[in-house]
Amino acid sequence: MPGRLKAIWLLAIAIIRTVIRRLFRRGRVGIAAFRANYDADRLPPVSPEERAELGTFGRCIACGLCDRGEAERIVASAGAYRGVMSLMLASSRNMPDFREAALSFRHVPDAVLAEKERICPTRVPMRRIARFVRAKALELGHTLPPTRGAPALPEPAPDRRPRERKAGSAPKTGSDAERL
Repeated sequence: MPGRLKAIWLLAIAIIRTVIRRLFRRGRVGIAAFRANYDADRLPPVSPEERAELGTFGRCIACGLCDRGEAERIVASAGAYRGVMSLMLASSRNMPDFREAALSFRHVPDAVLAEKERICPTRVPMRRIARFVRAKALELGHTLPPTRGAPALPEPAPDRRPRERKAGSAPKTGSDAERL
């Protein structure tokens, strides 16, 4: 029983300490705290409206119907685009690398996505997903390099915040630096 009492005592102290810290906290809270924690991971915050919309993105059942007729675009992309289905799955199952996803979406015009929405058995909102991903990529402040045959996206306002590298990561070199 003494071990259990000690555990309860330590838990009570931790709860009291947490409550006191939150009452007298000075520093970042809300979006500022989120940005401080996740900007280095290139994960932007989402608004309440976007959060509600994210729930509608997960309808894809991976049937593959949306990938029919995509072989030409997949080959032309030289590996940057793997098909509509992979974009729908990546965008609905997690917060993707928005820059890379936006580069992939540039290979599929909205007219094609509208066509794919009509044949989708679960009515995945493909154009809304594409708009969301593109908007988040621009919000991150990354410029997207031109893609052959794809329309250019508008340039975002320059990001004036200094970027910090993660501890232990090496600077980008060669073709990696050119892609950024």
